Amino acid sequence: MTQENLLTSIKGLAATGASIAQTRLELLSVDVQIARSKFISLLVMIVSALFFLFFGLVMLALFIVIYSWETDRMMALALLTGAFLSIGCILALLIMQSLRKMPRLFEASIAELSKDREELSK
Repeated sequence: MTQENLLTSIKGLAATGASIAQTRLELLSVDVQIARSKFISLLVMIVSALFFLFFGLVMLALFIVIYSWETDRMMALALLTGAFLSIGCILALLIMQSLRKMPRLFEASIAELSKDREELSK
């Protein structure tokens, strides 16, 4: 009788462990899907914005150079080049800073698994 109770207890524990693992994997799967969809939509917006901003800046630079063709075209080109490079460096620094501040991937899942481990070790 004692062996049957022990066997039943072990089966129940294994079923509980499998249930916990399944729940955590489903949570992880949802986290991956959310992260992937956010990344794809953000990437599409970034590429589109960069394309149109680049095209607009090229058109603006051409307009300024053509407008000042007779007087100071070299100075206009130098100023525009300096401005574009400065803005590019500032934006690169902002991107690196925002990448450092991004939350960890699967942060909620890791916290839940840590809680599970603590509860099971008691």
